Amino acid sequence: MAGFLDRAKEQAQRGLTQGKQKLDDVQAQRAGGDLLKSLGAAYYAERRGSGSPQVTQQALQALESHIATHGDGFLRA
Repeated sequence: MAGFLDRAKEQAQRGLTQGKQKLDDVQAQRAGGDLLKSLGAAYYAERRGSGSPQVTQQALQALESHIATHGDGFLRA
């Protein structure tokens, strides 16, 4: 009986770890999408004359930092 409980506990722990990893991945993808949207909005505002190159550059740097940390998988989704 103890072996069964140990295996069940191990499986539950593995499931929790996998679930947390999946949640982290989804949150990183969502954040990447938000940064990409911000970059697009900054570029559009700059082209229309109501934005600035500095804001566009900051948005680009934030996106590049996110990609360096989390990868660019959200660009393919």
